[in-house]
Amino acid sequence: MTGGSGKAGRWSVQHLRQQGHDVLNVDIRHDGSDFGLCTVADLTDPGQAIELTAGADAIVHLAAIPAPDLRSPAETFRINALSTYNVFAAAELNHVGRVVWASSETVLGLPFDTPPLFAPIDETIEVRPETSYSLSKVVGESMAVQFSRRTGIPFLGLRISNIMEPPDYAQFPSWQDDPTIRRWNLWGYVDVRDVAQAIGRALTTQIRGAEVCIVAAADTAMIRPSAELLAEVFPDVPVRRPIVGRQTLLSIDRAQQLLGYLPEHGWQDELAGRTKPTVA
Repeated sequence: MTGGSGKAGRWSVQHLRQQGHDVLNVDIRHDGSDFGLCTVADLTDPGQAIELTAGADAIVHLAAIPAPDLRSPAETFRINALSTYNVFAAAELNHVGRVVWASSETVLGLPFDTPPLFAPIDETIEVRPETSYSLSKVVGESMAVQFSRRTGIPFLGLRISNIMEPPDYAQFPSWQDDPTIRRWNLWGYVDVRDVAQAIGRALTTQIRGAEVCIVAAADTAMIRPSAELLAEVFPDVPVRRPIVGRQTLLSIDRAQQLLGYLPEHGWQDELAGRTKPTVA
């Protein structure tokens, strides 16, 4: 797993090891684990990517600058696009059996300063990168198609929503009086444990070619019904199907069909203490 020291990576490494997988974390930061479980590397160097993926049955590629505005736009694009190319090329050279990798909800047109094309959003929407970060993810999706077509290796890209760890839910009540605060991604989020679940399922599901699917929570970050939020904040956005209750506006139907993905964690249950404790 590349990027196993990051927010999603820490939980995913733990989850996969609990499932019995032998996981090597490859990251620019050591995760503090025992000898042989983590290797510090720079994946913008193709040689390191090739060397460290030799012998792998599968690659989970999460390593990236994780959001816009953390580095300059050009540097964000360079690191993300180049490291992704190197990892995909290493998978080809090392005859890896599968690649699961982190695309992003941002390819859907985020932030929605310009209204989305329709709602709920699904994988049929035309990609609309608005930042160099998002553009790097679109490029990654195109690379996955090319590498899969050429090699026959299955590539599964997860368009992951705004990732939340359990302590992050304390801020959710502060958003409820102003629906515009979280309009930028249609009030979406996803629990980090559900990201780990999706990754685990993506490693075993039967697929061919290059696929993408949205990974989000089953609900929104708001208490108000989703259709009501849309009518107030995005009144002119076409609604393509009935929206029930607080249902997510980032459709997870494809992830459910392709992966068997079923979100297990919601912010209201978490704040009410109705979920089982999980350690990271």
